[in-house]
Amino acid sequence: MPHEPRPDAGPDGGVDIDVFLSGLLYWDIGFTGLDTPPTSGAEVWSRGMGTSPGGIANFAVALARLGLRTSLAAAFGDDLTGAHCWRALAETEGVGLSRSRRLTDWPTPVTVSLAYHGDRALVTHGSPPPLTPDELIGKPPRSRAAIAHIGPEPQEWIRLAHEAGTRVFADVGWDPDERWSGAVLEQLRMCHAFMPNAEEAMAYTRTSSPPAALAKLSELVPLAVVTCGGDGVYAVDGTTGESARVPAVRAEAVDTTGAGDVFGAGLVAATLAGWPLVTRLRFASLVAALSVGRVSGAAAAPDWHRVARWWHAVRTAPGTGNAGLRRDFAFLDEAIPGHDPGAVLPERLPAGDQAAPPPGADHSER
Repeated sequence: MPHEPRPDAGPDGGVDIDVFLSGLLYWDIGFTGLDTPPTSGAEVWSRGMGTSPGGIANFAVALARLGLRTSLAAAFGDDLTGAHCWRALAETEGVGLSRSRRLTDWPTPVTVSLAYHGDRALVTHGSPPPLTPDELIGKPPRSRAAIAHIGPEPQEWIRLAHEAGTRVFADVGWDPDERWSGAVLEQLRMCHAFMPNAEEAMAYTRTSSPPAALAKLSELVPLAVVTCGGDGVYAVDGTTGESARVPAVRAEAVDTTGAGDVFGAGLVAATLAGWPLVTRLRFASLVAALSVGRVSGAAAAPDWHRVARWWHAVRTAPGTGNAGLRRDFAFLDEAIPGHDPGAVLPERLPAGDQAAPPPGADHSER
């Protein structure tokens, strides 16, 4: 049910929040079940479709559904899609929007996702917001962590957040010009973590493999993470001396849009919980895997009930096929709020909240 937005820190920072976010927001339209991609002069029908706020909203919704007090600074167009995104985030998901703005004469960007062959292609229409992140944010609110979309130009609010003790988790987008400016990596000096995918990491570091890219990034930021989709994730935490490689949690993919953002949200939540690096990566991989079973990134982000449903199914499945999963995710017995390992969960969730089936293969390290 819709609920009141969570308290958001005002200009004086009077109310603390867990995670503050800044980035571009989109209205996402996702088509799934395509047997082939569209071709010139032909029409292709899809078997599924979904809509939801996207872009930085993927992070915000995923964090809010995991119980974190979340505040978002983003530009919304003063149009129908912008109004819908605002209501969905503020009223349905409880995301604080005191640092966001509705802008006239600027349409909310729209992205269409076409899912096929286990991946997706994106088509986006929009223009840069007329306000920069610094103009939108000013002095950032006090928060335990922040998520920032970095580029080649420095952002003053990131410096202020860093100096206030906020752990900044940096995200980066695909460079359409494929220049991969080294100025982007210079922004990491104010960041606690950097979470690029493998293609982005290798391009920005001029390396030819995810491990090589990780080695370079670990010299620039305390927590370096390189995601590799179905091949798992590599990470190094210089603050604890830990390094890990965790395989992806297997799941039947309906739509992979936003899965990397949901992974990032899970990593932030697990880091704030103080878990060991390998546990953080496993939890982030799990929530990302649960998200791909539905359409659209933000709408597909799991809450704790879906995590509990997945864990119950894994623990109670007959045979030894899930032995590795039971071992690797035993931490969920204590992590899931109010979880009773011996409880029998309902066979069906309320309408509209059906969980994807758990993977059946062994999740042992490989």
